[in-house]
Amino acid sequence: MASQRRRSSAATIAVFFFLLSLLAVFFQPAAAYYHPQGKRQTVAVFWGRNKAEGSLRQTCDTGDYNIVIISFLSVFGHGKYWLDLSGHDLRDVGADIRHCQSKGVYMLLSIGGDGDGYSLPSSKSAADVAYNLYHSFLGRPRAGIFRPFGDDTIVNGVNFFIDHGPGDHYDDLANRINDYNQNIHDPIGIMLTATVRCSYPDPRMKKALDTKLFTQIHVRFYDDPRCSYNHAGLAGVMAQWNRWSARYPNSRIFLGLAAANVTGKNDMVGVGELSRKLLPAVQKTESYAGVTLWNSYYDSKTHYGRYVKHWA
Repeated sequence: MASQRRRSSAATIAVFFFLLSLLAVFFQPAAAYYHPQGKRQTVAVFWGRNKAEGSLRQTCDTGDYNIVIISFLSVFGHGKYWLDLSGHDLRDVGADIRHCQSKGVYMLLSIGGDGDGYSLPSSKSAADVAYNLYHSFLGRPRAGIFRPFGDDTIVNGVNFFIDHGPGDHYDDLANRINDYNQNIHDPIGIMLTATVRCSYPDPRMKKALDTKLFTQIHVRFYDDPRCSYNHAGLAGVMAQWNRWSARYPNSRIFLGLAAANVTGKNDMVGVGELSRKLLPAVQKTESYAGVTLWNSYYDSKTHYGRYVKHWA
């Protein structure tokens, strides 16, 4: 019995210090995210867009990422839900999430994406989606609600990637999800983050972001020639970066970059330009938190994230 109590006590202490370490990384002021050139960056990556990217476990085991954004829950808002992970076997994902979390990697579920199967037609639909998200991914199981990652797996938060359809009621959804924090007994709770287009404001997300509930904003400085580095230059990037930073001073802002040049586009910032010009400029701002990469498949080919993490 004594040895069992000691093991239980040791386990409790280990969990306590793990939670403290997550708090130190994700809930410090934005200014504390500043990394002088040559130091390791905080790097987030989108996973789930190509089966050839490797498993979630393999992605975390690279050591290149602090945050993995599982994408996407691509259908919601009308009583139906669909998780599109590009053919990855869901039976493996739950155990992989727990493995990643054991390594200190923060796991987010992204909702939305580039499809047209989601919208929130009413406040009630927002409440219904929040209820489903909580019992499917964020909190305790409930009879009759499918848990894609299994009963033992809980993700750390939700990323809003609302790229199509009207922007109605996402503020309601954010508030409803946040309400479930009263059921969460660890000090971190459910994190709300958003991925937005670089040109401020992103009309689909403005009302939701104005709730001030989003601790991280991942700004996509790609897919838009008005503010991607290779098209608009450093001045074009910084003009929009400063607008996002000024509007949401209490959120941590991530620099969203493409990890490869997608066909027909020239959005990947060269490593020399990144280390000499772009990163030093955004790192000087108090809101800078790190870099978000699109996506793990591209990064598995270019290893861009490894450069960003260790050498940029």
